[in-house]
Amino acid sequence: MSSQSVQPWKKPSFWMLLAALLVVGTGSTLAVRNVLQTRQAEREQAELPPPQQVKVVALGRVEPSSRVIDVAASDAGRIERLEVKKGDRVEAGQVLAYLDMYDVRRAERDLAASQLAEARAQLKAETELGNSQVQEATTRIGQIDGPQQAAIAAQQAAVESLEAELNVAKIDLARFQQLNQSGAISRQELDSQQATVERLRADLTNATDTKKRLEQARLSDMRNAEAQVASARATTTRSQVASKVDSAAQSLALAEAQLARTIIRAPQAGQVLDIFAYPGESVSASEGPILALGDTRQMVVVAEVYETDIGLVQLGQPVSISSRNGAFSETLTGTVSEIGLEIAKNDVLDDDPAANADARVVEVRVKVDQGEAVAALTNLQVDVAIDIES
Repeated sequence: MSSQSVQPWKKPSFWMLLAALLVVGTGSTLAVRNVLQTRQAEREQAELPPPQQVKVVALGRVEPSSRVIDVAASDAGRIERLEVKKGDRVEAGQVLAYLDMYDVRRAERDLAASQLAEARAQLKAETELGNSQVQEATTRIGQIDGPQQAAIAAQQAAVESLEAELNVAKIDLARFQQLNQSGAISRQELDSQQATVERLRADLTNATDTKKRLEQARLSDMRNAEAQVASARATTTRSQVASKVDSAAQSLALAEAQLARTIIRAPQAGQVLDIFAYPGESVSASEGPILALGDTRQMVVVAEVYETDIGLVQLGQPVSISSRNGAFSETLTGTVSEIGLEIAKNDVLDDDPAANADARVVEVRVKVDQGEAVAALTNLQVDVAIDIES
């Protein structure tokens, strides 16, 4: 039999070609199916609603609720004595340090205080002297007024007595005139009664004049005595005005103010977080603070929230706080207590070199429930997650 008479399916190449066609067809079918499934999945995914944001994450730093206060000197000088060390707790107004001019200012204050005391003592002596002079002049008024009032009253009684006698004598004179006309009495008796009336009238005039003189003398003496009282009082007033009490008090106030500038006191209760200057070092308000102070009894986290997310943050939202470097192991909780009003550059920088170092953020303060866990970790960098869904 010749080679042309052999059947094609009996050749191995035939089956190899058939197998290759089956493999290609199967692969094409699977590829088409995968493409169709992928497109179907993409269409279904496109039809789904976008995912809802449930948290706002941000970097934050730990600090006292009262914020960190940099305490500086009011006056330029050198630190003479430092009364605290790092970690000490202090009360508001407690002395933290003294400047080198403290002893000089204290001596000036003591001198001003002694001058004020001397001026006050002098004023007291002059005032007491003036008061005694006023009292003496006032007593003199009483000494003058009493007897003169009695003399005037006695003279008034004499005037009234003479007026009564004169009235009786006038009545008798009228009766005597009638009796004389009828011849019952003699002319001599009538003239005698007329003389009595004239005498009493003269006595009354003298008594009235005497009373007026007594009243005028009393008025003059009282005016003189009252003038002496006014003069004594005016002398006391001049002594008060002329005294140096006011100027001495002002000098003392100035000395105390200058002394206070050499004493650095705690502006509030808290803990000394750091000390930047020590005895012998020069300090001033322009050279920076002496120490940092903060009330670590209640700590907060200042989260720097991106300006694009700040609209989602509200007061009272729960917050989770974690440490990326293991400063504390558990996840702390807190609550949004304050939302800043200013957009600024971020202060807390991420460890990732590719992070945005010029991000625009808003500071959000979070009250930490477990403040004691971070009481000694001021400025620690933490990760903050604000639950905006709640």
